[in-house]
Amino acid sequence: MGRAVGLRLFKTLAIGAVAAATAGVLSLPLAATPTASAAATGATGFATQNGGTTGGAGGQTVRATTGTAIHTALCNRASSSTPIVIQVEGTINHANTAKVSGNSCSTADGVIELKQISNVTIVGVGGGAVFDQLGIHIRESSNIIIQNVTVRNVKKSGSPTSNGGDAIGMESDVRNVWVDHTTLEASGGESEGYDGLFDMKDNTQYVTLSYSILRNSGRGGLIGSSESDVSNGFVTFHHNLYQNIDSRTPLLRGGVAHIYNNHYVGLNESGINSRAGARAKVDNNYFEDSKDVLGTFYTDAAGYWQVSGNIFDNVTWSSRSGDTNPAGPNPQSNTTVSIPYGFSPDAASCVPGVVSQTAGANKGLRVSDGNCTPQTPGPTPTPTTPAPTTPAPTTTPSQPTGTNLSLGAGADGSSKADGTSYGNVRDGSLTTYWSPAGTTGSVSVKWGSATTVAKVNIREATGAVGAVRSWRLLNHDTGAVLATGTTAGAVDIPRTSLSKITFEITSAQGTPRIAEFETYSG
Repeated sequence: MGRAVGLRLFKTLAIGAVAAATAGVLSLPLAATPTASAAATGATGFATQNGGTTGGAGGQTVRATTGTAIHTALCNRASSSTPIVIQVEGTINHANTAKVSGNSCSTADGVIELKQISNVTIVGVGGGAVFDQLGIHIRESSNIIIQNVTVRNVKKSGSPTSNGGDAIGMESDVRNVWVDHTTLEASGGESEGYDGLFDMKDNTQYVTLSYSILRNSGRGGLIGSSESDVSNGFVTFHHNLYQNIDSRTPLLRGGVAHIYNNHYVGLNESGINSRAGARAKVDNNYFEDSKDVLGTFYTDAAGYWQVSGNIFDNVTWSSRSGDTNPAGPNPQSNTTVSIPYGFSPDAASCVPGVVSQTAGANKGLRVSDGNCTPQTPGPTPTPTTPAPTTPAPTTTPSQPTGTNLSLGAGADGSSKADGTSYGNVRDGSLTTYWSPAGTTGSVSVKWGSATTVAKVNIREATGAVGAVRSWRLLNHDTGAVLATGTTAGAVDIPRTSLSKITFEITSAQGTPRIAEFETYSG
């Protein structure tokens, strides 16, 4: 087993969202339903083998805004293998995720349970899907697609707990899973209650993780739970961002993994850990500001690797001794790995740029064509009609007038950059600002009692105008998405009574600076 390590560079993220506990499932007629992106673009990597991975293609499409609704959709099928596409929007959490019984499902409270089923697609649509402190568990299942969702802060200890602390966990005879354009994140390491972001064990095979972000965790993920659990493998990792991870990117015990075009930033203890006879093909990745990014660590059961085209930018290497056997400082291949599918890798030099534009949820499902040129293939999973909880902003909102309700209100949010303050967004001054500790994050304005808001104006500080590239406005009381957009400024929302409203930045160019988060009654 890998040793537990502390998350050295992490600043605690104070993320919280409470969603309404309704459990309705909306069945959408095919004529009005966007084509599921998984079907439009197709799986990649090892998920294309063993018969391929198509998820719920060809089946009924339903909409779910709660975890209970997801379970209900699974349980309402004719059988456990009836294809289904479940479009998810809103915040899924413990309060709205209950067990549902039926002959075509086996669900549980407090976790999205894909157990003993097949032919299922779960895809985030509209304003986005966030699984908050709630993991996705795949067990004894096959042909599963998970796409365009965020899973965050899943714990194995403390409160609440879900899925053994894994954001996405697979175990017990799992076959053909494609996880694509997801954001998987924690708020620390094992000592803070978190485990892995993407774990596979007990005979899990033919899996691809693509265009995803894994960050702020002690453990990225493992393939095999112990040195004797070597029945897993045939896993592809490509165009993913691993950021601020202590170890396991991934930890591979036995089996074969193909790891290409990933961007690794801030691996604090170790990276790709091939052991117990595992073989990893490691091509055209960009490793940056990290330590011991490839090798066999914390065991004397050796693993192997084939390397080509990688870039090592400010990577440090430990001396070889005992159970520490890094591949560097000049990594050389010690095995060969045959790949049974076609692929077109980008050059390692452009991987940081390509991955920053494509990886993660709510990026428009952009992919690379192998020529360092991101593109958007096919339809994106955006509903053709507005969902009840996602009112669209008017196309040209007028500048707000009247009293700025944020003046004198409270404020909080996710982790902030040094020298900034949440209160700076409601102090009436454009010379002070809040910035997240990174390119994404959220800031909220709150009141002691319910306040009616109909218009919001987000004002960026001088020198940072245009930094925000995509955002969501949330009713923090219910988790409902009030509006989304791609540039900061004035936005009209449905007249809403709430005690807390949240501006969530989902992508940005550089570090955003939010000078004022103004709110008006309209």
